Order: sequence, then structure tokens, then C-alpha cells
Amino acid sequence: MRMVCLDLEGVLVPEIWIEFAERTGIPELRRTTRDEPDYDKLMAGRLAILRQRGLGLAAIQDVIAAMGPLPGARDFLDALRGDCEVIILSDTFYEFAKPLMRQLGLPTLFCHSLEVDADGMLAGYRLRMPNQKQEAVKRFRELNFHVVAAGDSYNDTAMLGEAHRGILFRPPESVVREFPRFPVTLGYGELRREIDRAFLEA
Repeated sequence: MRMVCLDLEGVLVPEIWIEFAERTGIPELRRTTRDEPDYDKLMAGRLAILRQRGLGLAAIQDVIAAMGPLPGARDFLDALRGDCEVIILSDTFYEFAKPLMRQLGLPTLFCHSLEVDADGMLAGYRLRMPNQKQEAVKRFRELNFHVVAAGDSYNDTAMLGEAHRGILFRPPESVVREFPRFPVTLGYGELRREIDRAFLEA
């Protein structure tokens, strides 16, 4: 049985926090784990900014829905799902991703959850589990799936290493230098060829 595990942001959709910051004109929300390695501190800061600006979940989802997938992502995903099992493994939140998932044809998504208060404001978040991308791939392998994984950044490399074949998609140069063992792809056609090659060589 063949399975492909894909990261979401940077592979199928824009980086949500960066795009959201651009669309709302709130530059402080451009901060990512590259700027602040302490995820709890990063998220606490993000939630505080949203509360200060009076941005509740509904307003955030409206902005995210207007982003849309990356060009070509839907066609790539539809074709891939026709040939093998596909799971999206992401460190985003269901409440953020839902508008984009509808535009991608509702693929299966494993990610995290937000806590929303009675006024519709974001009050906190719940991680599914630590290292959920890597752990999911490990479990799929235990279920006798041959797993190919693709992602674009540092937080994907454990998943790529756990898969039978890991592939980088449009990664920053720093990731390429640090993880030279993963092949680099720059477009969906190239990514699909690398996935097909991985299954042929299995």
C-alpha cells in the first residue's frame, strides 16, 4: 500500500501566519519559529495580538478563506489522490485550515486545535501530540504502508527522515545545506516525478 504524507503550509497553501499578517497589515504576526524557537511563547504572543486587535475566529477564517491554495496545488493533489493514499500532516490548526481544505477538495488533515471562548476569540491551543508528523509516519509504516513524505522546512525534516523516502519542496537554502540527503523539488511536476520514482524503486 502506497501513502504520501504532505506538509500543508509552503507545499499546498501559503504560510498562513505570514499571509495573514500581510493581509491584515499586522507585521508582528509575521514572526515564525525561525524568529522565536519557543513555540509556547510565539503562540502566546500571537493570541495576545489577535485579542488586542479584536480579531476573533470568524474574522480570521474569512481572511484565510480569501488566500486560496498555491497555484497548481489542487490539480496536483487531485491527481495524486487518484493514485495513492494522501494524508496532510501539519502544525497548523483545524480552525484555520478548514477554509483552505474546502478549496483543496477536503483531503484528510492531521493537525492541532484552537480553544475558542464564548465571544469567538482565541483563548488557547491544544497540540495533538509532540512530534505528531514524525509519529504519524511511524504509525503508517507499522501499518505496512510504503510512505513517501514531502515538506519544505525544518519542522518537516523529522517526518521526512521517518518516511521510506523524504522529499523537500521549495525549501530555504538553510534547510538544503543542513539536510543534503533529501532531494529538492521546485514545482509540482518535479515533486510528482520524485514521488513516482520513490514508489518504483521500493
